[in-house]
Amino acid sequence: MAILRSFIDDLLARTDIVDLIDERVPLKKAGKNYSACCPFHNEKTPSFSVSPDKQFYHCFGCGAHGNAVGFLMEFDRLEFPEAIEELARQHGLEVQYEERSGGQRKQQPKQVANDQYELMNQISMQYRHNLKQHVQGPKAVEYLKNRGLTGDTAKKFGIGYAGGEWDNILQTFGTDEQQQRQLVELGMLIQNDNGRRYDRFRDRIMFPIRDRRGRVIGFGGRVLDQGEPKYLNSPETPLFHKGQELYGLYEVKQAHRNIDRVLIVEGYMDVVALAQYGIDYAVASLGTSTTPEHLQLLFRQTRHVTCCYDGDKAGRSAAWRALENALPLLRDGLTLDFVFLPDGEDPDTLVQAQGKEAFEQLLAQATPLSKVLFDHLLAEHNAASDAGKSALVAAAKPLLEQLPPGVYFDIMQDQLAQLVGMTPEQLGRHIQQQDNQSGHQHQQQKMTMTPVRKAIALLLQQPELASKIEPQPELAHLDIAGVDLFVDLLVTARNSQAAHAGQLLEHYRQHPAFKALAKLAAIGREGVTEDNTELEFLDTYSYLIDKYLEQRMEQLLLKEKQGQLSRDERHEYMTLLQALKPKTVNQE
Repeated sequence: MAILRSFIDDLLARTDIVDLIDERVPLKKAGKNYSACCPFHNEKTPSFSVSPDKQFYHCFGCGAHGNAVGFLMEFDRLEFPEAIEELARQHGLEVQYEERSGGQRKQQPKQVANDQYELMNQISMQYRHNLKQHVQGPKAVEYLKNRGLTGDTAKKFGIGYAGGEWDNILQTFGTDEQQQRQLVELGMLIQNDNGRRYDRFRDRIMFPIRDRRGRVIGFGGRVLDQGEPKYLNSPETPLFHKGQELYGLYEVKQAHRNIDRVLIVEGYMDVVALAQYGIDYAVASLGTSTTPEHLQLLFRQTRHVTCCYDGDKAGRSAAWRALENALPLLRDGLTLDFVFLPDGEDPDTLVQAQGKEAFEQLLAQATPLSKVLFDHLLAEHNAASDAGKSALVAAAKPLLEQLPPGVYFDIMQDQLAQLVGMTPEQLGRHIQQQDNQSGHQHQQQKMTMTPVRKAIALLLQQPELASKIEPQPELAHLDIAGVDLFVDLLVTARNSQAAHAGQLLEHYRQHPAFKALAKLAAIGREGVTEDNTELEFLDTYSYLIDKYLEQRMEQLLLKEKQGQLSRDERHEYMTLLQALKPKTVNQE
C-alpha cells in the first residue's frame, strides 16, 4: 500500500519545517536559520539548527538531521506512514495511495487493506467466541486457568481458541473463491500442492498480534498439549512482517501515556503473565531474534529497553545479536541493558512464583550493555597478554565505531582503555595508527569534499540547478565513486521539480545512500557563497564531463592501438581528439 510519491512531494511543499518544529521545540532566530537545544540529546548550548531554505534540520552535536517527515518520525516516534498521515492531517488532506498496477482501476490499495484489517478483526472475534461457544472451548478455558490467567487478562489481550477442525475458518469466512484467496494471502488458510485449502491454526490458544494502532495483523497459536510446534505464528503477509512487529506493544501504549521502560521477552505467555502481575510494559519478538527494526521502533516509544533472556548459551547468543543490532541506535539518553534468568525459569513462571516486587528487583539489577559487550570479547581474547590486548582492541574497534558520537562512545572507549592498560589518549592514538584511513565517524572529521560530493551537496542545496544543465546520461559510466548517484539525483531533481533539500531527499528515504545524502545536505556549501552556488555547480559539472571525455578517449585510444575501433568509434575518437586538444594546449 504505497503512498503516492507526488502526494508526498506536494505535502512537503506545503509544510514549513520551522513552524512544524517550533510547535514542539521552541526555536530562536539565528541569522538565516533557527536554533534550539537539540531534542535528541542532552545539551546546554544550542547546536540544533533548522534551515528554512533547505527545509532541513541538523544537530552539530549528535549529528541528527532530516526533513519534516524525518523529524516527526524521530520526535513523535512515528513510523513513516504515520508521519505522512500526521502531516496530511495538519493540512486537512487525505493521504493518496497508488492504485493497483496492471489493468482496470479497481479498489484503491487503501480500501483493500481496510478490508483485510476488518477480516482479521472478525477472525479474532471468532476465536474469542470459540472460547465460550465451541464444543472444545471448556478445555481451552481450563488450560488458561491452569496457566494462571484470569478472564480479564484474556479479554484485555483478545485471547481466543481455534477449534480442532480443518475448516472452521474456511467455512466461516471463505464463502467464495475471492475470499478464500484473501484468507490464503493473509496466512489464515494453507493451500497445498493439490490446491486443497485448510485452516492454518487448529486446536490452539490464539493470541492476536496487533499493530501500533490496535489492528489485528496476525496470530500466534499455542498448542494445549505436547504437540509440535509448540508455537505457530502467522507467515509473512501484506499486513504482517514479523521482523518489524512486537507482540504486546499496542497494549503497552494503551497502558502508559509516557513509557518509562520496555521489557523484551521471548513468548506470548510471558507478556500476558507479566501484565497480569502489573508489569504491563513487556513485549515479545515474534519467533525471530530482536531486529534493528524492533529496537528502532522501541526507542521511538521509550528511552530504556531491557532484554530478558535465559542465562544459557542460547540466551547469551540472543543477547549478543540484540546488542550488535542496537549499537548504531544508542544516542545519548538511551539505555539498553540485559537480564539473564536462572536456569529453568522464564518470566511467566518466575513472576507467578515470586511476584511483581521480586521480578522488578531483578530488572533493577540488569546488566549494562557495556558489561555484556566486554564480557563477550574477554571470553574470546586474553587481555593478560600483549597479543590478547591487541586482539581485544581489534575486535572492539568495529563495534565501538557503530556507536553514534556522544557519551556512550566515550564511556565505552574509556572502559576498553582500562582493560588493555592504556589511557584513553593512548588508545585513541593506537586505533588511529591501526587504521589511519578508516574515516572514523566518531572523530567527526570533515568529510573529504571530492568533486562528486561537492556536486551532490550543491544540488541538494538548490535542486533547481538540475534545470541549468543538459542531461548527459553517459556521465553515469564515469569510473568515479558516486557519480551514478549524482546522475540519478539530477534526473530526480528535474522530474520532481523539488523546491528544496528536504523535498529532494525524501525521494531517497529507502535508498542505501540516504544517510550519506543527508550528511551532504547538512554539510552545506562548504565555503561557497549563495551568490556563486550556480557557478560552482556548473564548473564542477563541467569538470566531471571533462573527466568522462578523457576516460572515454583513453578507452578509444586503447582500442585504436589494438586495431579494434569500429567506424562509429573512429568518428567519435576523432571528435574527442579535436574537443580535448585545446585543453591540452592550455594546460601546457
